[in-house]
Amino acid sequence: MNLYAQIDQVRRSQGRWLDMLGLGPVETPARVVISAPPFTLKAYGGGGAGPPLLIVPAPIKRAYIWDILPRVSVVRQCLQYNLPVFLIQWEEPPDEGDLGLAAYADRFISQCLDAIEAEFGPRRVFLAGHSLGGTFAAIYAALHPERVAGLVLLTAPLRFGPEVGAFGPLAAAAPPAHLFTDMPGNVPGSFLSEVSVSASPASFLTARWADWFGSMLDVRAMHTHLLVGRWTLDELPQARQLFEDVVELLYRENRFMEGTLTVGGRKALPASVEAPLLSVVDEGSEVVPPSAVLPFHDAVRSAERRVLWYQGDLGVALQHVGVLVGRRAHRHLWPEIFHWLYSHGKAR
Repeated sequence: MNLYAQIDQVRRSQGRWLDMLGLGPVETPARVVISAPPFTLKAYGGGGAGPPLLIVPAPIKRAYIWDILPRVSVVRQCLQYNLPVFLIQWEEPPDEGDLGLAAYADRFISQCLDAIEAEFGPRRVFLAGHSLGGTFAAIYAALHPERVAGLVLLTAPLRFGPEVGAFGPLAAAAPPAHLFTDMPGNVPGSFLSEVSVSASPASFLTARWADWFGSMLDVRAMHTHLLVGRWTLDELPQARQLFEDVVELLYRENRFMEGTLTVGGRKALPASVEAPLLSVVDEGSEVVPPSAVLPFHDAVRSAERRVLWYQGDLGVALQHVGVLVGRRAHRHLWPEIFHWLYSHGKAR
């Protein structure tokens, strides 16, 4: 793992060089609400009339993929729609410590909601999460249905197992996760990147090159492509216990959908989710296919459930993050998401 940690440093250094060439993120000004490593809670704007929204990013690379450039920034769109928006910015976890799903999918989110309630008073809050961040949000909604006004899950895996998605077969064939987590230090981000490429070369290599060539005649598409490429260099190590929990409890054993996942001494059951649910599904994804998402809709208790289908974008480098940075997503998908948030926020 030491070699991968050194690779992390090299890749982050390459990213800083790209920043100097004008290819760094252009983030929206924010204020820090909580600084409690390994996370920071950021708030944007002066507060709006809409329902408060907490964004839960994936703990892989950096959270600014939600706010990478003004014209394709989810955060800025939230502000344009007058939503009070908060974002969890995951930081590098300490080398020592028991930080698994109980921390990331429960305790840290609760601390953020406590801070939001301190500003807005006791009320339920909407959660939006992408990829594994959406998994955390869904688990939290199962543990604390009384605190969640609604769920927006963006290409978030919820059903796991050897037959689901590109990572399922790899996790099933891999050695026990503790062989990696028994080694000192966190799990380097470049190791996770290598695992991703091994799981789906088509998604993380072939499609990326295809997007490069497809964007060559479109200046804006190429600019976003390069910014996402720079983001991929921002490796973020993952806490050892979180890595082990995700691999063993989710990918290998599918405990969440099986109804056997215990987090912080409490059962996390999909049937306990009662908040309105909106899922964005990429029908062509190998990473999070529909079979990893749709069964969750049949299992929750939510009276209102909706699926939006994402068709992909040009100039996003990785289609897995296209829902966050794609022009088509921002032009057509996100207005529907905001309309859904407002329509379900009135009663909350």
